[in-house]
Amino acid sequence: MRRTFEDALVWSAAGTRLFSGAVAGWGEEQYRAPSSLPGWTRKHLVAHVAANADALGNLVRWAATGEETPMYSSAGQRAADIVAGAGKPAAELAAWLCESADRLAAGTAGLGPAQWNAMVVTAQGRTVPATEIVWLRSREVCVHAVDLAADVTFADLPIGFLVALADDIVVRRGDASGPAVVLAAADTGDRWELPGHGVATRVTGPLAEVAAYLAGRPHALTTAPELPAWL
Repeated sequence: MRRTFEDALVWSAAGTRLFSGAVAGWGEEQYRAPSSLPGWTRKHLVAHVAANADALGNLVRWAATGEETPMYSSAGQRAADIVAGAGKPAAELAAWLCESADRLAAGTAGLGPAQWNAMVVTAQGRTVPATEIVWLRSREVCVHAVDLAADVTFADLPIGFLVALADDIVVRRGDASGPAVVLAAADTGDRWELPGHGVATRVTGPLAEVAAYLAGRPHALTTAPELPAWL
C-alpha cells in the first residue's frame, strides 16, 4: 500500500476544501443543475457527501467509545438521506455540508492512538481499523468534487491521491469480472494490472486519465475497454 494515514489526513482536508470551494456561493439554479452522475442533480451529490460525513462520524464514535455504531441504521437509510437532502433549499443544504464536515473533523481530531487502531465496519461490510475513515473520506470528497461538473477534474487532485486511488480500485477490481488490462501512467511511471477475461489490453496515458478510467468516470483513454462498476 503506497499511502499512509498521514497522507489520507492531508487528502481528506484538501478534498473537503476543494468540494466546498466548488459549491461556495451557489444558489438554487446551480444546485439543481445535473451532476456528472446519471440521474443525480448537484443537490443529490451534495446531500450524499454531507450524509457521508455524518455516517463516517458514526464510525468515529464507534472507535472513540467502543460502542458499535454502524454508518447507517438500515440498508435504506443512505438512499433516503440523499433523497431528503436533494429536497432541501440551497442554503439549508450548504449548511448541512459545512456542519457535517466540521463535525467529522472535530470527531477525528479527538481520537487517540489506541482509538485510531480500533476496528470498525464500513457500509460495505469490511472490518477495518479506524485509520481507514480518513481514506474513505478523502476518496469521497476528492472524486465527488469532480462529479459536481463544476470545472474540477482528476488533474486537479493530488498526485499521491490519484496513485492511491488507482491502487485501491485495482484491488477492488481484482475479482477478474471484467476485461484484462495493463495500465501505465506515462507521466509518473506507475503501472497497474487488472486481471480479467482475454488477452490484456495495454493502455498508456496520464495518471489523471488512468485514475478517472478506473473509477468509471469520463476519460481520454480511447483504447481502454469498458469496465464493470467499481462500487
